[in-house]
Amino acid sequence: MDEQISNQQAFAEKVVWITGASGGIGEEMAVAFARAGSKLVLSARNQKKLECVRDRCFEAGADHGSMLVLPLDVVDLDAMPGAVNKVMEKYSKIDLLINNAGVGVRDFCTDIKIDVYRTALEVNLIGPIALTKQVLPIMINQKSGHIVGTSSVAGKVGVPLRTAYCATKFGLIGFLDALRAEVAYHGIKVSTIIPGLVKTGAVANAMTGDGSVIGAEEGVMTEGMTAEEAAKDILPQLACKADEFVIGDCDSAKMVELKRKDPTMIFRGLEQMADGLYK
Repeated sequence: MDEQISNQQAFAEKVVWITGASGGIGEEMAVAFARAGSKLVLSARNQKKLECVRDRCFEAGADHGSMLVLPLDVVDLDAMPGAVNKVMEKYSKIDLLINNAGVGVRDFCTDIKIDVYRTALEVNLIGPIALTKQVLPIMINQKSGHIVGTSSVAGKVGVPLRTAYCATKFGLIGFLDALRAEVAYHGIKVSTIIPGLVKTGAVANAMTGDGSVIGAEEGVMTEGMTAEEAAKDILPQLACKADEFVIGDCDSAKMVELKRKDPTMIFRGLEQMADGLYK
């Protein structure tokens, strides 16, 4: 049985709602789900980019009646009930909610304004919690569903220049771990994606300590897997309803296992890394 057939068996006709679907891993997951025959809801702030992703999904085989472009800013909590209503009006169910929207922050703690911490927390943690709370009653009523969150290796290992980002991604893992225990009784599954380095626009779109965007010139990523490769690895894991899984075999991904085996070694190594950044 090849991977594509497996994905089709798991996801054909399933309603899959992806936030952060306008680029990177979210976009490639959308295309992969379209190829598997899913009914998609694509959410992000930029409608034009979402429409481009929608067109890619059509090219991948999605039916025109199985796509909903639904612009949504995950920090706009007041907009969430209306967004959920639109999904239910079109599909009458939600099988998978993939909380993938996120923002990065890269700077020393001493240089990060508290408002930047707050923004990161709202996008990366409060947003997913709020949308999950909107969708959970539907899944409980269905007696089925799958909640997914995209965390990071930075949600397992605290690395220099990432105090804001790590705080949000560690928090997301904690939320999903606790939620997993709570909702199993209702027949609902929770999965946590832990990507290592993936070549996306995440660094270019990340904020510095004053809230300005790093930009494409400074935020070039030369290492890691492509977003398409990441999606190819993610869907089979979601198909088998894995609790938590690391994507990528790069050094950053290996740090998760190294921290588990020898945290002291990792802590000292990261201190040396930070020392190098100061020089």
